[in-house]
Amino acid sequence: MGKPLFFEILEKPATSCIIAICSAIWFYIQKKNIGYSQVGLSYETAADGHFWRIITSAFSHISILHLVFNMSALWSLGVVEQSGHLGLGVAYYLQYTLVLVLLSGLLVLGMYHVLIQRFKIEYFRRVTAVGYSCVVFGWMTILSVKQPSSKLDLFGVLSLPISFAPFESLIFTSIIVPQASFLGHLSGIIVGYSIAWGLIHGMNNYWAISMLCWTGVVFISSLKRSGAWDLSFLEIEPVTDPSLPSVRIIGSGTGRTLQMSTIPLGGVELV
Repeated sequence: MGKPLFFEILEKPATSCIIAICSAIWFYIQKKNIGYSQVGLSYETAADGHFWRIITSAFSHISILHLVFNMSALWSLGVVEQSGHLGLGVAYYLQYTLVLVLLSGLLVLGMYHVLIQRFKIEYFRRVTAVGYSCVVFGWMTILSVKQPSSKLDLFGVLSLPISFAPFESLIFTSIIVPQASFLGHLSGIIVGYSIAWGLIHGMNNYWAISMLCWTGVVFISSLKRSGAWDLSFLEIEPVTDPSLPSVRIIGSGTGRTLQMSTIPLGGVELV
């Protein structure tokens, strides 16, 4: 008999929070009738400056089956949080989850760019990726290297050897779900191997917080620039008052002259 769910949630706090966030976003999307094209990531929208979609696409799911499949796999992969003895643990999980979200999204865009510009496959210009699968596949890959004896449980009935799970799941989802993003899943696997093999390393709390802050800046900036959300309250008002005198320095040979413009009387009241 397994542990009560409450205790498992306490042992997997980061995984539980991410599942709760993705589920809440799914409910919001359903309630507001938001389509995948409004939150998903595509080459065309990225070219228009919608970089915020790298984040929204990862945490958004349109169908309930997509959400359940990803969250079921993610729950099983929460063992990473309990593997501090392998150099993993909660901090490692959170730090590299951020890396997986950002790098897998950028890698997908890079793949689209090569396919469009080099091979002239225009189909990938408007393909829209959405879902947490890239991160799930990344953690499958990392765990397959760090702890190859582990099992990946799906829906509580299907158990896969973690050492083969990334590619088994890649083939399985491509066959069962034709609209599944093969490149999105593949990007997660590539970034996962890069982390597991130490090609991407050195993350700590300082770098993770710095990366998170810069991600927030880019997220808000791109939201504003793309006009996807009204952020007019972030407007910075100019500090120059045209009614005040302006000062400039004029160079003349070896000497310089300080010149001050006159104050327009119509704009100032003298008391």
